[in-house]
Amino acid sequence: MTLAAFLEEVILDSLKDFGKLLPFLFLTYLLMEFLEHRAGEGMEKAIRRAGHVGPLWGGLLGVVPQCGFSAAASGLYAGRVISLGTLIALYLSTSDEMLPILIAEGAAPLLIVKLLLVKFVIGTLAGFLIDLSFRLLKSKEREHEHIHELCEHEGCHCEEGIFRSALHHTLHIGLFLLIVMLLLNTAVFFLGHERIADIFSTVPVLGHILAALVGLIPNCASSVLITKLYLEGMISAGCMLSGLLVGTGVGLLVLFRVSRRKRDAFSVLLMLFGIGALAGMLIDLLGIGNIL
Repeated sequence: MTLAAFLEEVILDSLKDFGKLLPFLFLTYLLMEFLEHRAGEGMEKAIRRAGHVGPLWGGLLGVVPQCGFSAAASGLYAGRVISLGTLIALYLSTSDEMLPILIAEGAAPLLIVKLLLVKFVIGTLAGFLIDLSFRLLKSKEREHEHIHELCEHEGCHCEEGIFRSALHHTLHIGLFLLIVMLLLNTAVFFLGHERIADIFSTVPVLGHILAALVGLIPNCASSVLITKLYLEGMISAGCMLSGLLVGTGVGLLVLFRVSRRKRDAFSVLLMLFGIGALAGMLIDLLGIGNIL
């Protein structure tokens, strides 16, 4: 392990991931600032009324192989622009780096379509069930938090205008994410993929839970690892999906950073983990993985 290798695999890779994420963060905050300064309460209410089909759009958008969408959804959920079901649907269907890896490894097109479809169906159904449950329980938005309240929580100066305020948010969150990416990539660099793969093979009974835990690592490297382990025959289709369903890129990091109530963000994490691990177990138990 030379200094040059460390600089290339940790520093440069982290900066590349950071560079890909920045435009999504900026556009997300720009949208939120526009809704706050130009659209006002009327637009927020219109978005909420359209939220009944939000999980469908969340599921579709999540299929796009770009972890930036999960970061965008996290900010919008923190501002109560989208529903919890929409957020979960997008999180579960997010393909992250799975699709590029499958294509690069020459996986069969039919396999790719099936995996994307399974993630979309699970995410969308889970999202609709979550939103339906909240409506049946007549749950209200606690304290009715709005975008401007998120803005105040983040300490921005909204009078500066939407572009400067959005840039303030982007740099504030971006610096935090860059530090985390550097730490995570450093851990992967020193541990190595082989050692991580050995952990899966030594605890096959807990494979789904372990895969879900690895999938929760807020970095695109986790989806790369899990996908490659499946392609190499080291884990089952259910284990792979347990890990990929909970993989949100940096979505959870952004959610914990911008949420006023960290307890709510932690609840989302537990919900995501439970759905992902359970779905993977059912896929293997019912033999669905055999047809993938």
